[in-house]
Amino acid sequence: MNLSVHRFVAVLQKELIQARRDRFTLALMIGMPLVQLFLFGFAINTDPKHLPTALVMGDDSRPARSLVESMRATEYFDISQPTSPAEAERAMARGDVLFVLEVPVDFARLMERQERPAVLLAADATDPTAVSSAFAAASGVGQGLLARDLPGAAPPARPFDWRVHRRYNPEGITAYNIVPGLIGTLLTFTLVVITALAVTRERERGTMENLLAMPVRPLEVMLGKIVPYIFLGYVQVALILGAAVLVFQVPLRGSVLLLLVGLGLFIAANLAVGFTFSTLARNQLQAMQMAVFFILPSILLSGFMFPFAGMPGWARVLGEMLPLTHALRLIRGILLKGNGALDVLPHLLPLMLFSVVVGTLAIRGYRQTLD
Repeated sequence: MNLSVHRFVAVLQKELIQARRDRFTLALMIGMPLVQLFLFGFAINTDPKHLPTALVMGDDSRPARSLVESMRATEYFDISQPTSPAEAERAMARGDVLFVLEVPVDFARLMERQERPAVLLAADATDPTAVSSAFAAASGVGQGLLARDLPGAAPPARPFDWRVHRRYNPEGITAYNIVPGLIGTLLTFTLVVITALAVTRERERGTMENLLAMPVRPLEVMLGKIVPYIFLGYVQVALILGAAVLVFQVPLRGSVLLLLVGLGLFIAANLAVGFTFSTLARNQLQAMQMAVFFILPSILLSGFMFPFAGMPGWARVLGEMLPLTHALRLIRGILLKGNGALDVLPHLLPLMLFSVVVGTLAIRGYRQTLD
C-alpha cells in the first residue's frame, strides 16, 4: 500500500481547520486538564487537619484546660466551645463534628490521687481514613505535658487514660464507607452521561426536526426525556443497595423510605445536569466532555475518595455546591447512623434547590430551532 504524502497533508490540513473552527471542543480539551490539574493538586489531602471537634467539659481545672490546649496544638482538632453530652452526640449524628472530646468530672482531683481518669475521645468513623491520623496524634497527648499543673510528686508520663470510641463503624471496615458511597457515585456517572446525550443524539440522528415540529414545550421535553431515567436510577439503587446489605453486610439502620426520597432528589439533580449539557452541546463529543468535566470534581471533591475535612476552604465551598456531596452524607447517615428526617433535612434542601436551579437553566437553554 503506497502512502501519499500529499493526500496525508491534505487530510491533516482539513482536520486542523475543522478543529480550529470547533472552538468549544478545543477549549474543553485544553482547559479541562489544566483546571482539574490545579484543582485536584491543591484540594486533595489524605492527612486532614483542623477537624471539627465538640468539647464536653466536666472539669474546668487548669489540668483540664491544658489537655484541651494540647489537643489543639496537634492541629488535628478544631475544638469548639463546651457543650452538653446530648448536644455533642446530636452534632456527630448530623455530621457537624467528627470528634467529641469529653473531660470527666473531677479530672484534676483524680489525677492528683493517681487514679488515672478516663478521657473520652469519640469519633465519627464512617470514613476511617479521615480520623486515623487524628487518633494517632491524640495518643501522644499528655506525655509529661501536665506535670507542671499537678502539685506534689511527679505524676506518671501520662496521668490519665484515653478511652477511644469509633462510632458507627467500630471495626473500621472500609466497605462500610465505600459501598454506600458507590450508590451516589455510580448514579452520577451513569445518569449524567446518559441524559447529556439525549438531545445531542436527536440532532445527530436527524430526528430533532420531528421533535421541534411537535406541539410540546421545553419543560415537557425535559420531563419526557428524564422521567424514564428516574426509574432506571431506582433500579440501580435497588441493585447496589441489595448487594451492599447482602454481600458486604453494610448495616441498614435508618428508614428505607427516607433514603429513597433523598435519592429521588439526587437522581433528579443529576438528570437536570445532564439535560443542561445536552442543550448546550452541539454534538455528542461535546456533551461527553462536559459530563466528564462535571463527574470528576464530583467524585474527588465530595468526600467519596478523599476526606472532605482535609480539603482547603475554597475546595469545601465547591464541594458543597455539588449534589454528590450531600447525597453521600445522606446515604451514609441513613445507613450507618440511622439518621431521621430532621438529621438529613440539611442535605435534602440543597439537592432540591440544585434541581430547581439547574432545571430552570436547562429549560432556558433549550433551543427550539436547529440553528
